[in-house]
Amino acid sequence: MTRQARAWVEPVRESGSATTLELFFDLVFVFALTQVTAYLADNLTGQGLLHGLLVLAVVWWCWVGYSWLSNVVKADEGVARLAMFVAMLAMFVIALSIPEAFVDMPGGLSGPTVFAVGYLVLRGVHVLLFLMVSGTDPGLRRQVLRFTGTMIGGTALLLAAGMTSGSTQTLLWVAAVLADYGGTLVIGARGWRLNSARHFAERHGLIIIVALGESIVAIGVGVAQLPISWPIVVAAALGLAVSASLWWVYFDTAALLSERALSRARGEHRVAMARSGYTYLHMPMMVGIVLVALGLKKVLEYVGDEEHHTLADKLYGLPLWALYGGAALFLLGQVAFAWRCYRHMKVQRLVLAGVLIALIPLVAALPALASLGVLAGLLALLNVGESIKFAADRAAIRHGGHDEDPELLHVDRPADDP
Repeated sequence: MTRQARAWVEPVRESGSATTLELFFDLVFVFALTQVTAYLADNLTGQGLLHGLLVLAVVWWCWVGYSWLSNVVKADEGVARLAMFVAMLAMFVIALSIPEAFVDMPGGLSGPTVFAVGYLVLRGVHVLLFLMVSGTDPGLRRQVLRFTGTMIGGTALLLAAGMTSGSTQTLLWVAAVLADYGGTLVIGARGWRLNSARHFAERHGLIIIVALGESIVAIGVGVAQLPISWPIVVAAALGLAVSASLWWVYFDTAALLSERALSRARGEHRVAMARSGYTYLHMPMMVGIVLVALGLKKVLEYVGDEEHHTLADKLYGLPLWALYGGAALFLLGQVAFAWRCYRHMKVQRLVLAGVLIALIPLVAALPALASLGVLAGLLALLNVGESIKFAADRAAIRHGGHDEDPELLHVDRPADDP
Protein backbone atom coordinates (compact mmCIF):
# COMPACT_ATOMS: atom_id res chain seq x y z
CA MET A 1 0.00 0.00 0.00
CA THR A 2 1.45 3.39 -0.96
CA ARG A 3 2.15 6.13 1.58
CA GLN A 4 -0.62 8.25 0.05
CA ALA A 5 -3.11 5.39 0.29
CA ARG A 6 -2.15 4.77 3.91
CA ALA A 7 -3.04 8.38 4.68
CA TRP A 8 -6.58 7.73 3.48
CA VAL A 9 -7.24 4.22 4.75
CA GLU A 10 -6.17 2.04 7.67
CA PRO A 11 -5.31 -1.63 7.06
CA VAL A 12 -6.96 -4.42 9.04
CA ARG A 13 -4.70 -6.47 11.31
CA GLU A 14 -4.93 -10.17 12.16
CA SER A 15 -6.61 -9.30 15.45
CA GLY A 16 -9.24 -7.13 13.74
CA SER A 17 -12.93 -7.41 14.55
CA ALA A 18 -16.19 -6.17 13.04
CA THR A 19 -16.81 -2.43 13.33
CA THR A 20 -20.06 -0.71 14.21
CA LEU A 21 -20.19 0.75 10.70
CA GLU A 22 -20.19 -2.73 9.23
CA LEU A 23 -23.08 -3.64 11.51
CA PHE A 24 -24.84 -0.49 10.32
CA PHE A 25 -24.30 -1.66 6.74
CA ASP A 26 -25.82 -5.02 7.69
CA LEU A 27 -29.02 -3.32 8.84
CA VAL A 28 -29.54 -2.12 5.27
CA PHE A 29 -28.81 -5.64 4.06
CA VAL A 30 -31.48 -7.09 6.37
CA PHE A 31 -34.00 -4.68 4.89
CA ALA A 32 -33.12 -6.11 1.48
CA LEU A 33 -33.71 -9.63 2.87
CA THR A 34 -37.09 -8.51 4.18
CA GLN A 35 -37.94 -7.18 0.74
CA VAL A 36 -36.95 -10.48 -0.88
CA THR A 37 -39.18 -12.42 1.55
CA ALA A 38 -42.07 -10.04 0.86
CA TYR A 39 -41.52 -10.41 -2.89
CA LEU A 40 -41.64 -14.20 -2.61
CA ALA A 41 -44.79 -14.03 -0.46
CA ASP A 42 -46.51 -11.88 -3.10
CA ASN A 43 -45.36 -14.07 -6.01
CA LEU A 44 -46.03 -17.67 -4.98
CA THR A 45 -45.31 -19.23 -8.35
CA GLY A 46 -42.37 -21.08 -9.82
CA GLN A 47 -41.35 -17.98 -11.74
CA GLY A 48 -41.75 -15.80 -8.65
CA LEU A 49 -39.53 -18.17 -6.67
CA LEU A 50 -36.86 -18.10 -9.37
CA HIS A 51 -36.97 -14.31 -9.60
CA GLY A 52 -36.78 -13.92 -5.83
CA LEU A 53 -33.78 -16.23 -5.59
CA LEU A 54 -32.02 -14.38 -8.41
CA VAL A 55 -32.52 -11.10 -6.56
CA LEU A 56 -31.20 -12.70 -3.37
CA ALA A 57 -28.13 -13.97 -5.25
CA VAL A 58 -27.36 -10.45 -6.48
CA VAL A 59 -27.93 -8.87 -3.06
CA TRP A 60 -25.73 -11.49 -1.41
CA TRP A 61 -22.94 -10.80 -3.89
CA CYS A 62 -23.12 -7.11 -3.03
CA TRP A 63 -22.63 -7.89 0.65
CA VAL A 64 -19.86 -10.40 -0.07
CA GLY A 65 -17.78 -7.83 -1.92
CA TYR A 66 -17.71 -5.52 1.07
CA SER A 67 -16.93 -8.37 3.47
CA TRP A 68 -13.66 -8.86 1.57
CA LEU A 69 -12.95 -5.16 1.23
CA SER A 70 -13.48 -4.44 4.93
CA ASN A 71 -11.09 -7.28 5.75
CA VAL A 72 -8.32 -5.37 3.97
CA VAL A 73 -9.09 -1.83 5.20
CA LYS A 74 -11.04 -0.71 8.25
CA ALA A 75 -14.55 0.23 7.19
CA ASP A 76 -14.89 3.12 9.64
CA GLU A 77 -11.59 4.92 8.94
CA GLY A 78 -10.61 7.46 6.30
CA VAL A 79 -12.11 7.36 2.83
CA ALA A 80 -13.44 3.83 3.49
CA ARG A 81 -16.03 5.35 5.83
CA LEU A 82 -17.38 7.58 3.06
CA ALA A 83 -17.32 4.66 0.61
CA MET A 84 -19.36 2.56 3.05
CA PHE A 85 -22.01 5.28 3.37
CA VAL A 86 -22.29 5.54 -0.42
CA ALA A 87 -22.55 1.74 -0.61
CA MET A 88 -25.25 1.75 2.07
CA LEU A 89 -27.28 4.26 0.06
CA ALA A 90 -26.88 2.16 -3.08
CA MET A 91 -27.92 -0.98 -1.18
CA PHE A 92 -30.93 0.83 0.25
CA VAL A 93 -32.02 1.95 -3.23
CA ILE A 94 -31.57 -1.63 -4.47
CA ALA A 95 -33.74 -2.90 -1.62
CA LEU A 96 -36.44 -0.31 -2.31
CA SER A 97 -36.57 -1.34 -5.97
CA ILE A 98 -36.78 -5.11 -5.32
CA PRO A 99 -40.60 -5.20 -5.79
CA GLU A 100 -40.01 -3.72 -9.28
CA ALA A 101 -36.82 -5.58 -10.12
CA PHE A 102 -38.57 -7.52 -12.91
CA VAL A 103 -41.83 -5.69 -13.63
CA ASP A 104 -41.95 -1.89 -13.57
CA MET A 105 -44.92 -0.33 -11.80
CA PRO A 106 -46.86 2.47 -13.50
CA GLY A 107 -45.45 5.94 -12.85
CA GLY A 108 -42.12 6.97 -11.38
CA LEU A 109 -38.72 5.66 -12.45
CA SER A 110 -38.09 2.34 -14.14
CA GLY A 111 -37.74 -0.18 -11.30
CA PRO A 112 -35.48 -2.65 -13.18
CA THR A 113 -33.21 0.20 -14.29
CA VAL A 114 -33.00 1.68 -10.78
CA PHE A 115 -32.06 -1.75 -9.43
CA ALA A 116 -29.30 -2.16 -12.04
CA VAL A 117 -27.94 1.37 -11.53
CA GLY A 118 -27.88 0.91 -7.77
CA TYR A 119 -25.96 -2.31 -8.34
CA LEU A 120 -23.51 -0.50 -10.63
CA VAL A 121 -22.85 2.22 -8.03
CA LEU A 122 -22.40 -0.25 -5.19
CA ARG A 123 -20.01 -2.47 -7.15
CA GLY A 124 -18.20 0.51 -8.68
CA VAL A 125 -17.41 2.02 -5.28
CA HIS A 126 -16.21 -1.38 -4.12
CA VAL A 127 -13.80 -1.82 -7.05
CA LEU A 128 -12.49 1.78 -6.93
CA LEU A 129 -11.62 1.53 -3.24
CA PHE A 130 -10.03 -1.88 -3.78
CA LEU A 131 -7.88 -0.42 -6.58
CA MET A 132 -6.88 2.43 -4.32
CA VAL A 133 -5.77 0.21 -1.45
CA SER A 134 -3.95 -2.27 -3.70
CA GLY A 135 -1.16 0.32 -4.05
CA THR A 136 2.18 -1.44 -4.32
CA ASP A 137 0.64 -4.93 -4.08
CA PRO A 138 0.79 -6.05 -7.73
CA GLY A 139 -0.88 -9.40 -7.02
CA LEU A 140 -3.93 -7.78 -5.44
CA ARG A 141 -4.08 -5.12 -8.14
CA ARG A 142 -4.06 -7.71 -10.94
CA GLN A 143 -6.80 -9.66 -9.20
CA VAL A 144 -8.97 -6.57 -8.72
CA LEU A 145 -8.57 -5.69 -12.41
CA ARG A 146 -9.66 -9.20 -13.38
CA PHE A 147 -12.56 -8.94 -10.97
CA THR A 148 -13.59 -5.62 -12.56
CA GLY A 149 -14.38 -7.47 -15.76
CA THR A 150 -16.88 -9.73 -14.01
CA MET A 151 -18.48 -6.71 -12.36
CA ILE A 152 -18.87 -4.88 -15.66
CA GLY A 153 -20.27 -7.99 -17.33
CA GLY A 154 -22.81 -8.68 -14.58
CA THR A 155 -23.95 -5.06 -14.41
CA ALA A 156 -24.28 -4.74 -18.18
CA LEU A 157 -26.44 -7.85 -18.26
CA LEU A 158 -28.69 -6.48 -15.49
CA LEU A 159 -29.07 -3.18 -17.35
CA ALA A 160 -29.98 -5.11 -20.49
CA ALA A 161 -32.48 -7.20 -18.50
CA GLY A 162 -34.20 -4.00 -17.38
CA MET A 163 -35.02 -3.21 -21.00
CA THR A 164 -36.62 -6.59 -21.71
CA SER A 165 -39.36 -8.78 -20.26
CA GLY A 166 -40.48 -12.40 -20.01
CA SER A 167 -38.09 -15.29 -20.52
CA THR A 168 -35.45 -13.06 -22.14
CA GLN A 169 -35.31 -10.94 -19.02
CA THR A 170 -35.02 -14.00 -16.78
CA LEU A 171 -32.22 -15.47 -18.90
CA LEU A 172 -30.30 -12.19 -18.74
CA TRP A 173 -30.62 -12.21 -14.96
CA VAL A 174 -29.33 -15.79 -14.82
CA ALA A 175 -26.43 -14.78 -17.07
CA ALA A 176 -25.63 -11.81 -14.81
CA VAL A 177 -25.49 -14.03 -11.72
CA LEU A 178 -23.33 -16.58 -13.55
CA ALA A 179 -20.99 -13.81 -14.72
CA ASP A 180 -20.46 -12.66 -11.15
CA TYR A 181 -20.23 -16.00 -9.37
CA GLY A 182 -18.59 -17.93 -12.19
CA GLY A 183 -16.20 -15.15 -13.16
CA THR A 184 -14.91 -14.83 -9.61
CA LEU A 185 -14.41 -18.59 -9.46
CA VAL A 186 -12.54 -18.66 -12.77
CA ILE A 187 -10.05 -15.92 -11.85
CA GLY A 188 -8.98 -17.99 -8.86
CA ALA A 189 -7.94 -17.22 -5.30
CA ARG A 190 -4.35 -16.18 -5.97
CA GLY A 191 -3.79 -12.48 -5.41
CA TRP A 192 -6.64 -11.82 -2.99
CA ARG A 193 -5.78 -10.88 0.59
CA LEU A 194 -7.40 -11.97 3.84
CA ASN A 195 -5.82 -9.98 6.64
CA SER A 196 -7.91 -11.26 9.56
CA ALA A 197 -9.50 -14.70 9.83
CA ARG A 198 -11.24 -13.64 13.03
CA HIS A 199 -12.82 -10.61 11.38
CA PHE A 200 -13.91 -12.55 8.29
CA ALA A 201 -15.52 -15.37 10.28
CA GLU A 202 -17.16 -12.90 12.64
CA ARG A 203 -18.65 -10.92 9.76
CA HIS A 204 -20.24 -14.03 8.29
CA GLY A 205 -21.48 -15.20 11.65
CA LEU A 206 -23.11 -11.83 12.21
CA ILE A 207 -24.80 -11.91 8.81
CA ILE A 208 -26.26 -15.33 9.66
CA ILE A 209 -27.67 -13.77 12.84
CA VAL A 210 -29.02 -10.85 10.80
CA ALA A 211 -30.74 -13.27 8.42
CA LEU A 212 -32.19 -15.28 11.31
CA GLY A 213 -33.43 -12.00 12.73
CA GLU A 214 -35.23 -11.42 9.45
CA SER A 215 -37.04 -14.73 9.97
CA ILE A 216 -38.23 -13.40 13.34
CA VAL A 217 -39.38 -10.22 11.61
CA ALA A 218 -41.34 -12.37 9.15
CA ILE A 219 -43.18 -13.97 12.09
CA GLY A 220 -44.15 -10.58 13.47
CA VAL A 221 -45.12 -9.07 10.13
CA GLY A 222 -47.39 -12.01 9.39
CA VAL A 223 -49.66 -11.17 12.34
CA ALA A 224 -48.88 -7.51 13.04
CA GLN A 225 -52.41 -6.33 12.24
CA LEU A 226 -54.22 -9.24 13.90
CA PRO A 227 -55.50 -9.53 17.49
CA ILE A 228 -53.27 -11.67 19.67
CA SER A 229 -54.56 -15.18 20.30
CA TRP A 230 -53.37 -18.55 21.62
CA PRO A 231 -52.78 -19.96 18.10
CA ILE A 232 -50.60 -16.93 17.31
CA VAL A 233 -48.64 -17.35 20.54
CA VAL A 234 -48.08 -21.07 19.89
CA ALA A 235 -47.11 -20.50 16.25
CA ALA A 236 -44.75 -17.68 17.23
CA ALA A 237 -43.11 -19.92 19.86
CA LEU A 238 -42.65 -22.73 17.34
CA GLY A 239 -41.31 -20.32 14.73
CA LEU A 240 -38.82 -18.93 17.22
CA ALA A 241 -37.82 -22.50 18.09
CA VAL A 242 -37.08 -23.19 14.41
CA SER A 243 -34.92 -20.07 14.12
CA ALA A 244 -33.17 -20.87 17.40
CA SER A 245 -32.44 -24.42 16.21
CA LEU A 246 -30.84 -23.10 13.02
CA TRP A 247 -28.75 -20.75 15.16
CA TRP A 248 -27.70 -23.74 17.28
CA VAL A 249 -26.70 -25.77 14.22
CA TYR A 250 -24.35 -23.03 13.05
CA PHE A 251 -23.01 -21.43 16.20
CA ASP A 252 -22.76 -24.19 18.82
CA THR A 253 -19.42 -25.57 17.57
CA ALA A 254 -19.24 -25.29 13.78
CA ALA A 255 -18.64 -21.54 13.69
CA LEU A 256 -15.85 -21.86 16.27
CA LEU A 257 -14.12 -24.75 14.52
CA SER A 258 -14.33 -23.05 11.13
CA GLU A 259 -12.85 -19.82 12.46
CA ARG A 260 -9.97 -21.71 14.07
CA ALA A 261 -9.32 -23.66 10.87
CA LEU A 262 -9.30 -20.40 8.90
CA SER A 263 -6.93 -18.83 11.45
CA ARG A 264 -4.51 -21.76 11.12
CA ALA A 265 -4.49 -21.52 7.33
CA ARG A 266 -1.99 -19.25 5.63
CA GLY A 267 -1.60 -17.42 2.34
CA GLU A 268 -3.47 -18.69 -0.66
CA HIS A 269 -4.86 -21.65 1.28
CA ARG A 270 -6.57 -19.25 3.68
CA VAL A 271 -8.02 -17.22 0.80
CA ALA A 272 -9.25 -20.37 -0.95
CA MET A 273 -10.94 -21.61 2.25
CA ALA A 274 -12.56 -18.22 2.84
CA ARG A 275 -13.82 -17.99 -0.72
CA SER A 276 -15.33 -21.48 -0.96
CA GLY A 277 -16.38 -21.97 2.67
CA TYR A 278 -17.71 -18.51 3.41
CA THR A 279 -18.40 -16.63 0.18
CA TYR A 280 -19.96 -19.52 -1.73
CA LEU A 281 -21.17 -22.05 0.85
CA HIS A 282 -22.87 -19.45 3.06
CA MET A 283 -25.12 -18.65 0.11
CA PRO A 284 -27.28 -21.83 0.42
CA MET A 285 -27.61 -21.16 4.15
CA MET A 286 -28.83 -17.62 3.42
CA VAL A 287 -31.30 -18.95 0.84
CA GLY A 288 -32.48 -21.55 3.34
CA ILE A 289 -33.13 -18.91 6.01
CA VAL A 290 -35.09 -16.70 3.59
CA LEU A 291 -37.20 -19.68 2.50
CA VAL A 292 -37.88 -20.64 6.11
CA ALA A 293 -38.90 -17.03 6.78
CA LEU A 294 -41.35 -17.24 3.89
CA GLY A 295 -42.85 -20.44 5.30
CA LEU A 296 -43.11 -18.96 8.80
CA LYS A 297 -44.80 -15.86 7.45
CA LYS A 298 -47.45 -17.97 5.74
CA VAL A 299 -48.03 -20.21 8.77
CA LEU A 300 -48.66 -17.19 10.98
CA GLU A 301 -51.10 -15.82 8.41
CA TYR A 302 -52.95 -19.15 8.41
CA VAL A 303 -53.32 -19.46 12.18
CA GLY A 304 -53.95 -15.78 12.87
CA ASP A 305 -56.33 -14.66 10.13
CA GLU A 306 -59.58 -16.19 11.36
CA GLU A 307 -61.64 -14.43 8.67
CA HIS A 308 -59.97 -16.34 5.83
CA HIS A 309 -58.42 -19.41 7.49
CA THR A 310 -59.13 -21.90 10.27
CA LEU A 311 -56.75 -23.88 12.45
CA ALA A 312 -57.59 -26.94 10.36
CA ASP A 313 -56.30 -25.33 7.15
CA LYS A 314 -53.26 -27.04 5.69
CA LEU A 315 -50.00 -25.48 4.54
CA TYR A 316 -49.30 -26.72 1.03
CA GLY A 317 -47.51 -25.90 -2.21
CA LEU A 318 -44.59 -23.47 -2.29
CA PRO A 319 -44.95 -22.19 1.30
CA LEU A 320 -44.66 -25.74 2.66
CA TRP A 321 -41.74 -26.54 0.35
CA ALA A 322 -40.10 -23.28 1.43
CA LEU A 323 -40.49 -24.08 5.13
CA TYR A 324 -39.18 -27.64 5.02
CA GLY A 325 -36.94 -27.27 1.99
CA GLY A 326 -35.37 -24.11 3.41
CA ALA A 327 -34.46 -25.89 6.66
CA ALA A 328 -33.05 -28.83 4.67
CA LEU A 329 -31.01 -26.47 2.47
CA PHE A 330 -29.60 -24.72 5.54
CA LEU A 331 -28.49 -28.08 6.97
CA LEU A 332 -26.88 -29.13 3.69
CA GLY A 333 -25.08 -25.80 3.35
CA GLN A 334 -23.78 -26.02 6.91
CA VAL A 335 -22.53 -29.58 6.41
CA ALA A 336 -20.69 -28.54 3.23
CA PHE A 337 -19.24 -25.49 5.01
CA ALA A 338 -17.94 -27.59 7.92
CA TRP A 339 -16.46 -30.19 5.57
CA ARG A 340 -14.66 -27.54 3.52
CA CYS A 341 -13.16 -25.79 6.54
CA TYR A 342 -12.20 -28.58 8.94
CA ARG A 343 -13.05 -31.84 7.19
CA HIS A 344 -15.69 -33.09 9.59
CA MET A 345 -19.19 -34.22 8.68
CA LYS A 346 -22.14 -34.85 10.97
CA VAL A 347 -24.04 -37.45 8.99
CA GLN A 348 -27.16 -37.02 11.10
CA ARG A 349 -27.61 -33.55 9.62
CA LEU A 350 -27.54 -34.97 6.10
CA VAL A 351 -30.05 -37.62 7.16
CA LEU A 352 -32.38 -35.04 8.67
CA ALA A 353 -32.19 -32.90 5.53
CA GLY A 354 -33.33 -35.91 3.50
CA VAL A 355 -36.06 -36.72 6.04
CA LEU A 356 -37.42 -33.16 5.86
CA ILE A 357 -37.75 -33.35 2.07
CA ALA A 358 -39.33 -36.80 2.27
CA LEU A 359 -41.86 -35.60 4.87
CA ILE A 360 -43.26 -32.77 2.74
CA PRO A 361 -46.00 -34.88 1.04
CA LEU A 362 -46.99 -36.30 4.46
CA VAL A 363 -47.12 -33.08 6.48
CA ALA A 364 -49.12 -31.50 3.66
CA ALA A 365 -52.06 -33.42 5.11
CA LEU A 366 -51.62 -31.81 8.53
CA PRO A 367 -52.90 -28.43 9.73
CA ALA A 368 -50.39 -25.63 9.19
CA LEU A 369 -49.65 -25.31 12.90
CA ALA A 370 -48.96 -29.05 13.18
CA SER A 371 -46.61 -28.91 10.17
CA LEU A 372 -44.63 -26.19 11.90
CA GLY A 373 -44.63 -28.20 15.13
CA VAL A 374 -43.17 -31.26 13.40
CA LEU A 375 -40.35 -29.18 11.91
CA ALA A 376 -39.57 -27.48 15.22
CA GLY A 377 -39.57 -30.84 17.00
CA LEU A 378 -37.22 -32.53 14.53
CA LEU A 379 -34.71 -29.66 14.58
CA ALA A 380 -34.77 -29.53 18.39
CA LEU A 381 -34.29 -33.31 18.52
CA LEU A 382 -31.24 -32.98 16.26
CA ASN A 383 -29.58 -30.40 18.50
CA VAL A 384 -30.39 -32.20 21.75
CA GLY A 385 -29.16 -35.50 20.33
CA GLU A 386 -25.90 -33.99 19.12
CA SER A 387 -25.33 -32.23 22.46
CA ILE A 388 -25.60 -35.58 24.24
CA LYS A 389 -23.63 -37.62 21.71
CA PHE A 390 -20.76 -35.15 21.37
CA ALA A 391 -20.84 -33.80 24.93
CA ALA A 392 -17.13 -34.30 25.63
CA ASP A 393 -15.91 -32.88 22.32
CA ARG A 394 -18.39 -30.02 22.59
CA ALA A 395 -17.14 -29.06 26.05
CA ALA A 396 -13.53 -29.12 24.88
CA ILE A 397 -14.28 -27.05 21.78
CA ARG A 398 -16.28 -24.42 23.61
CA HIS A 399 -14.42 -24.26 26.91
CA GLY A 400 -10.78 -25.11 26.28
CA GLY A 401 -8.24 -27.57 24.98
CA HIS A 402 -8.88 -26.94 21.29
CA ASP A 403 -5.78 -24.89 20.52
CA GLU A 404 -3.37 -27.58 21.69
CA ASP A 405 -5.15 -30.53 20.05
CA PRO A 406 -5.50 -30.17 16.26
CA GLU A 407 -7.08 -33.64 16.04
CA LEU A 408 -10.02 -32.37 18.06
CA LEU A 409 -10.68 -29.95 15.24
CA HIS A 410 -10.79 -32.80 12.73
CA VAL A 411 -8.68 -30.51 10.52
CA ASP A 412 -7.06 -31.90 7.41
CA ARG A 413 -5.18 -29.66 5.05
CA PRO A 414 -7.25 -29.81 1.86
CA ALA A 415 -5.66 -28.84 -1.42
CA ASP A 416 -6.03 -25.22 -2.39
CA ASP A 417 -8.95 -24.30 -4.61
CA PRO A 418 -8.08 -23.47 -8.21
